[in-house]
Amino acid sequence: MLGLLVIGFVGGLITGLSPCILPVLPVVFAATAGKVQDESAGEAVGGGGTALLEAPAKVRVSARPFLVIAGLVASFTFFTLAGTALLTALHLPQDFLRITGLIILAAVGMGMLIPKLGELLERPFARLPKRSVSREGSAFVLGLGLGLLFVPCAGPVLTAITVVSASGQIGWPVVALTFAFAIGAALPLLGFALAGEQVSQRVHAFREHANRVRQISGVVLIVMAILLAFNITDRIQRALPGYTESLTASLEGNGSVKEQLRSLTQPKAIAANPGELTDCSDGATQLQSCGRAPEINGITQWFNTPGGKALPLASLKGKVVLIDFWTYSCINCQRTIPQLQAWNAAYNKDGFVTIGVHTPEFSFERVPSNVEKGAADLGVTWPIAIDNDFKTWNAYNNQFWPAEYLIDATGTVRHIHFGEGGYAETEGFIRQLLSDAKSTTALAGATTVKDQTPQNRAQTPESYLGYQRMANSANDAITRDAPNDYAIPDRLPSDSFAFGGNWTVSEQSARAGEKAKLALRFEAAKVFLVLGGTGSVVVSANGGQPRTIAVGGVPKLYTLVSESNAAPGNLTLDVSPGVDAYDFTFG
Repeated sequence: MLGLLVIGFVGGLITGLSPCILPVLPVVFAATAGKVQDESAGEAVGGGGTALLEAPAKVRVSARPFLVIAGLVASFTFFTLAGTALLTALHLPQDFLRITGLIILAAVGMGMLIPKLGELLERPFARLPKRSVSREGSAFVLGLGLGLLFVPCAGPVLTAITVVSASGQIGWPVVALTFAFAIGAALPLLGFALAGEQVSQRVHAFREHANRVRQISGVVLIVMAILLAFNITDRIQRALPGYTESLTASLEGNGSVKEQLRSLTQPKAIAANPGELTDCSDGATQLQSCGRAPEINGITQWFNTPGGKALPLASLKGKVVLIDFWTYSCINCQRTIPQLQAWNAAYNKDGFVTIGVHTPEFSFERVPSNVEKGAADLGVTWPIAIDNDFKTWNAYNNQFWPAEYLIDATGTVRHIHFGEGGYAETEGFIRQLLSDAKSTTALAGATTVKDQTPQNRAQTPESYLGYQRMANSANDAITRDAPNDYAIPDRLPSDSFAFGGNWTVSEQSARAGEKAKLALRFEAAKVFLVLGGTGSVVVSANGGQPRTIAVGGVPKLYTLVSESNAAPGNLTLDVSPGVDAYDFTFG
């Protein structure tokens, strides 16, 4: 727990010093500088001094700066962990919290302009015992609003928090990590808030014109609400260098940090016999006894079952079951499907059942209608379980797409295979388990589907275009979550890609802007790219004739190059604005 607290605090502190904090700074400064203390203002007016800076008779720190930051920490921690679940339960749109934050920010600004409105905002706090706290109640309300608007730069800590909150497996370690992150990010803001208050007390002009300063501060809050509403502050952030990127990279690369965060995002299996599945060898050449198969649970929807009803493993006792963890846009999963189709057709009548557990890799794969259409396009006819909350994935302690778990007629996992290939061995085990279950069954001959697993060891590895897992970019630096202009290097290193023109690189994908290009240097026979949005991509491969691909509908895999033999190659893509690119895969 102590390690997580330190990691969360350091990650938050880096965020609090990054350009992502800049839109919040004017709000914090205006909120504290605009609330001039009554006694200080009175002394300034009565003193008749002319100095710009002078020490008032009594300088004190009020509760206001601390209340603003306390409200921010409280709301950010709570709504980061529970916001999505709360909105879903209440059937509210996903942008409801942001809209609420903007309204609060504008309302507090109006309260500074109109004193009676300000009194209404502070009235709920009037019964608190400390006069200073009750009088500054709007400060806490403002902090709550800022917590809803605060969008930190993505990093390893925030990513772990997001993954765990999306899966719904929120425990005290995650709460502690989130709270520590919020504290770390808020500390620089607290310093700014205290500075604003000190300026309001020490600068003669502030104290002499307290009412005017309060009104100006109210205008600042309202203007910032408008700028944030229309994302105009993003332009300021884009103009500044990512001066904390090296610190973030150091945190991401620390082995201890990786292990601690992995312990949250990849919990241990919750099978009846924990650890047995992980103790089994991947791709073993003989059947193993890996323990009881965990039940398929936490499923949000089923496809290809009668009436869309659930298909519990308990109801399949006596049958041989293959659990296939997959996702519809994954090329590795797609190359496995012909084998699964052949096995399903050949052995279903003999008591063999395939269940595809669809656990999403990208956000668009969480949409059931996308999965349903993608599965239909690929010819998947067996039952599909939508595992959006990673409940079954975690129960099997799985970490791969695709992954196969072969279960015998008694409900015991007997064989595990991660990734593509090994089809002959897996089919042999299927036949052996079917024969063991029904010794009188005469099985048909083995299937003869061609193994499409790439055999070229020099083949370019999968390359993600989102910054969360980006590894093969040849660009000097990547700007996160904001449009930026990129230049393609004169010469690309092997197995790398580069952005050209304007792109907005987000966690999982990159969205094309004006004059957007992608360049790729690869070694493979086939090149694929997952694309979404609406538009077109002009493909130029190895100096050949360009061809245009129309992009539309749900995100899916598009074929860019298809040759009979693997060879080094160069690829250039001209991408129209609005098209989303997710990752390159190869065959």
